[in-house]
Amino acid sequence: MRYLHTMVRVKDLEKSMDFYRLLGLEEVRRHESEEGRFTLVFMAPPGQPECPVELTYNWDGDEGLPSDSRHFGHLAYEVEDIYGKCAELQAAGVVINRPPRDGRMAFVRSPDNVSIELLQKGGAKPPEEPWASMGNTGHW
Repeated sequence: MRYLHTMVRVKDLEKSMDFYRLLGLEEVRRHESEEGRFTLVFMAPPGQPECPVELTYNWDGDEGLPSDSRHFGHLAYEVEDIYGKCAELQAAGVVINRPPRDGRMAFVRSPDNVSIELLQKGGAKPPEEPWASMGNTGHW
């Protein structure tokens, strides 16, 4: 058995792709089905095409499908500088739901309400403001 990908449904493909690009992912492949009326976009960290997230966009919307993204859990990505990545995301308008107070872990949400866990590469950094005193916002 081998890992293939994680799939998440998206409501606005371009907006979702922009979010995952902010995380540092890039499009590695795409499949469009005229018959099935959907687009699949696979995005992965640079140099790691074997670790994609599959963004599934249904051209006619998702009405009638279960809204279960809260039961999904989360995607997790290791980052070189958790404070820098959170500052970059925040500057782009992304809410930092669980700030990296401990210098090790943060959570944000995609435009489709998917939880994304960011983990500091190589262990925790020393606590740093404004993150150390920042409270949680919403759910993560």
